[in-house]
Amino acid sequence: MEFFTKIDIPKSDFSLDYGTPMAFFGSCFADSISAQFSSRKFQVLSNPFGTVYNPLSIARQIKAIAEGRVFGDGDVFQDGRESLGASAADAGTARGETCGLWHCWDAHGSLSGHTQEECIDKLNTAATQARDFLQKADAVFVTLGTAFVYFLNVDSANCETRGRVIANCHKQDPKLFTRRMISVDEAAEALENIVNDLRKLSPAAKVIFTVSPLRHMADGAHQNSLSKATLMLAVEKVMKRWTEIAASPSAPRNDIASRASAGVYSRICETQQSCASRNDNTHYFPSYEIVMDELRDYRFYDSDMVHLSETAEEYIFERMVDTYCTDTTKANITKVEKFLKGANHRIVDTASPATAEFQKKLAAQAASLEKQIPGLNLSDY
Repeated sequence: MEFFTKIDIPKSDFSLDYGTPMAFFGSCFADSISAQFSSRKFQVLSNPFGTVYNPLSIARQIKAIAEGRVFGDGDVFQDGRESLGASAADAGTARGETCGLWHCWDAHGSLSGHTQEECIDKLNTAATQARDFLQKADAVFVTLGTAFVYFLNVDSANCETRGRVIANCHKQDPKLFTRRMISVDEAAEALENIVNDLRKLSPAAKVIFTVSPLRHMADGAHQNSLSKATLMLAVEKVMKRWTEIAASPSAPRNDIASRASAGVYSRICETQQSCASRNDNTHYFPSYEIVMDELRDYRFYDSDMVHLSETAEEYIFERMVDTYCTDTTKANITKVEKFLKGANHRIVDTASPATAEFQKKLAAQAASLEKQIPGLNLSDY
């Protein structure tokens, strides 16, 4: 008898290894899974503008990176709320000036700054570093968290930003925003734009979409289900479209144009050949399905019963490794894990001769592993 329903995930036709730079964009689940790879010393870029949950904001961030956007004064704003329990001196101001931090609607609070210049500098540094990384990236994982999106209200003081997508509200007055669940077509168009912009940076990079299994229970169980379904349908729509084009390379050009004019997608490749090749670069990994069908027990959740436990995150990582890594890479991961376990051994007396000998041994092991495993960097173990 079978007491476990295992999701069938076909072996990928491409592989990830230590020489594969990979980027992760999206929800906190993207942060968690990227950390699994990063902790094992893979080459990883994770959410350069901070955690982002909805496809429209992810698309906006990636577009800014792809187009080499330079952030300036118009991209940031100062928090006008009064500081609670803090003096002007604590906030770095004087003579009663506004003491709030500077934020960007497109970025997480970790990129905010005490001055306008600091915030802009953080944004441009993140964009430049992300662009440099993505130009050499072989795989980009895009984790979709929710179909609910915040938009800046039309009565905003800045006319240029009216109705724009918001990635982070920065705890501003809720009256500034309108929140709604986007349609499948809107989400699909955003995913189209993501693939197009990533291909500008690295034409051969694999784009892997996945839907976060973390539930947004503040919306209620039913609304959360509708949101997740919207994201999955959007991914399916994009995947199906390019599969059909790839399967029918002789389809009339005007048929493609007629589909584009329907308004479902805003960008279409100039030739059928490029469309077909892109299908080979777009994939889906069933993170949501693994949790819903394989790990359908609250022992795989954290204490809040919403976020996943470390065991669940490690299991999903293992399923990714099984899908995208060769047996050789799996063996290399085991070697690196064994080395790191020893390197993280607690040292009581840092000045003892035994400790010096231990550190020397670790350095030799690290150098040996780096020679054995192309792309591995243990300089910061």
